[in-house]
Amino acid sequence: MSTSARWHGAFGWAGVQPRPAAWRLVHAFIGAVFGIFITGFVMHRWAAGQAVSVPLLVAPMGASAVLLFGVPASPLAQPWAIIGGNTVSALCGIFWARSLGDPTLAAGLAVASAIVMMSLLRCLHPPGGAVALTAVIGGPAIAAAGWHFALMPVAINCLLLVAAGWLYNLATRGNYPHHVRAVADPATAPAAGYTMADVEAVLAQYDELLDVSSEDLDALFRQVEGRAYRRLHGVIRCEQIMRADATTIAPDALLDVAARTLAAHGESLPVVRADGHVAGLLRADQLAVAAASAGQDATVASVMDAAPCLASPDRAIDELLPILSGGLHREAVVVDGQGRFLGLIAQTDLLAALWRGHIAEEIARHAG
Repeated sequence: MSTSARWHGAFGWAGVQPRPAAWRLVHAFIGAVFGIFITGFVMHRWAAGQAVSVPLLVAPMGASAVLLFGVPASPLAQPWAIIGGNTVSALCGIFWARSLGDPTLAAGLAVASAIVMMSLLRCLHPPGGAVALTAVIGGPAIAAAGWHFALMPVAINCLLLVAAGWLYNLATRGNYPHHVRAVADPATAPAAGYTMADVEAVLAQYDELLDVSSEDLDALFRQVEGRAYRRLHGVIRCEQIMRADATTIAPDALLDVAARTLAAHGESLPVVRADGHVAGLLRADQLAVAAASAGQDATVASVMDAAPCLASPDRAIDELLPILSGGLHREAVVVDGQGRFLGLIAQTDLLAALWRGHIAEEIARHAG
């Protein structure tokens, strides 16, 4: 067991967080310096020569910067959370401060209503509580600013900070605003064994907000399933199970020729140009539908699937399982780095390979 795992096991009850990688600390440090500097610099340049009584950079922006640069993948750190959460919280604080006058009571109501409003508007952002409190106890200058405090400096601070975070992550090839990166294929096929509906149903059973999106969990589970499969069965690659002798057809072949070829050689034909590059895939069901309306001179290119599932020869076949079982694709065309045809993998080929791996595992287990 690693030192980190032992530490977490001993002090997990206290909520001790795992130690981040050094590069993440450097990335967060430089980003926070850049974000706060840009926000403060632009605000002071904009206000130069003007009589401004409110703070040009409010303290809760520091807490927003912690989320933005420390945990940029968190739903609490996304642009709408920062801008909407802080601004609506400021409005809540101003409302109660002006309605009650007594900061002792107004402070609690401001923070509580900020939580409710941010949740309803789907922009929950913890620093928003500090913004609501600042609007109540920030002093005479903030009280005198009234409703304008929510716009200047709060909303403008947020816009500048988010813009700085976006520019910084763009320059460093970061992932902000956060989006889920495809782990296997951009096709929207469900993962083997579960669907997104299953993930969301389980999340709905929790009576608290989890600081992770269902899309991120889906991507994580896909990778976990892949690692578990490879640990149990080893890595089988596409080149090991593809049919290199699969019959192909040219894109300019006539449909009647394609029909005869399909009748003799199976349910699908890779469409390959004269130079060996894959142009698409022709399936029997596509041809049957198109043949009714196509003319006698129609060619394969006019009815083929021009965007088939493509796979490299060294790709692990477990990555194809969610793609070929999702209904969008039933075959994968194996191509080299230049897009030239190497072979074809159908659902039956994939299932046969997986079944052989399962049988081999059972034999090894019983022999042991």
